[in-house]
Amino acid sequence: MKTVATCSTPDASAGVAAAPPELSARRRWTVLAVCALSMFLVGLDTTIVNVGLPVIGRGLGADTRSLEWVVDAYTIILAGLLIASGALADRFGRRRVFRCGLVVFGVASVVCALAPSLGFLVAARAVQGVGASMLSPVALAIVVNAMPDPRERARAIGVWASVFGLSMAAGPVTGGALVEAFGWRSVFWINVPVIAAALVLVAVFVPESRGERARRVDLPGQVLLTLALGVSVGLLIEGPRIGWASAPALAGYAVAAAATAAFVRVELRREEPLMDLGLFRRRGFAAAVLGAVAVFVALNVTLLLTTLYLQQGRGWTPLAAGLATLPMAVGATLCAPWSGRLVGRVGPRRPLVLAGAFVAAGGLCLVGLAEDTSVLLLLAAYLLIGIGFGFANAPLTDTAVGGLPKARAGVAGAVTSAARQVGAAVGIALAGGLVAGAAGPGAIAAASRPGWGLVAGCGVVLLVVARASRGAARPKAGGDRS
Repeated sequence: MKTVATCSTPDASAGVAAAPPELSARRRWTVLAVCALSMFLVGLDTTIVNVGLPVIGRGLGADTRSLEWVVDAYTIILAGLLIASGALADRFGRRRVFRCGLVVFGVASVVCALAPSLGFLVAARAVQGVGASMLSPVALAIVVNAMPDPRERARAIGVWASVFGLSMAAGPVTGGALVEAFGWRSVFWINVPVIAAALVLVAVFVPESRGERARRVDLPGQVLLTLALGVSVGLLIEGPRIGWASAPALAGYAVAAAATAAFVRVELRREEPLMDLGLFRRRGFAAAVLGAVAVFVALNVTLLLTTLYLQQGRGWTPLAAGLATLPMAVGATLCAPWSGRLVGRVGPRRPLVLAGAFVAAGGLCLVGLAEDTSVLLLLAAYLLIGIGFGFANAPLTDTAVGGLPKARAGVAGAVTSAARQVGAAVGIALAGGLVAGAAGPGAIAAASRPGWGLVAGCGVVLLVVARASRGAARPKAGGDRS
């Protein structure tokens, strides 16, 4: 099969780069550790804010629906810019763009911590998303470039997925502790020393790399993709308030549909598109993208419903609510590396089956949620969902890139990363819409029940994805298949 040079993406750039200088094994895994630190920060900031939302709302005078934008302003921008960041990295250098992303992320974190109003905070979170878009996929391209051996690269991707899963699950616990001890602004201040350390480590350990040839930025595609994502998620958030059949909503549907159609048309006609739509003809890739959306919808619905139910419905403190999700973090932490080893040994299907089964079981535990539901049942459900989440990320990445040469595996990984953030944004919007108008413990519990059914449904989607991943090929030593 002919190797197709695809769009410029953070990951795809690894496949068209000149051969990197040989690094020692210690240096290669140090590069992974440094890049994973930044990845941990990106994932952490996707969920760490959730547990502090009720406190932020009281401090800034905002309701639940408005607070959804604090999370989704970050995830929408992150999802929309993930792929385009690679074109800049190819042209100007991956390490340079990575360091720029760290600086933007750090400055935006300081602005978030000082935000005097909700609008200011939402705007700063969007800028944080810009910085984050230059971190996770660009860092993965750096890692791929540093590890030319396919088997070692596969292990590194497993570690990468594990770190990301851990960061997402650890966010509520970390956020609860920080909010309880130092107030909600501390969830943004904590980024500053981590960013400072990462900047030093990148300067010392991470080599520069570029694409073999600079690729043009697909500006029309980028604008249309961001517009389609932003309008779609905005409708999910604001729909209950403005009315699903109101004139503004109908106009929004038209804009989202037109932007999506125009995006597809533009991408199919460009020589160097933002997104290689031909990848969606591969059953495994399309299934992996769907699975990535599903697992992050499930995670974010779980986190937001838990936060609002425990704090507003049962009167728990942010720390107590964060600690309640500790079983989820433990499950993800223990099972993510196990999943990576399983993928390397037997392929992605088995861990995906486990992921789907555990996520579905966890959601089903809470479909009858009441204001006095047993804490033990809550903890058991969170543990099951955490285990499922831990098993999901490595096989989804592997299914997306399995059997592809690096030139195409890169864009596949980037699109999957974007799909995760789309799932996060959609999950927050759906969960917030369910409970936005609920008042009182019983009302919040009742309003959240469809959300737990949705979580169970996401587990079923993962089972379907597992079936589609059966033919995923294993990497072979000595080169990539083309």
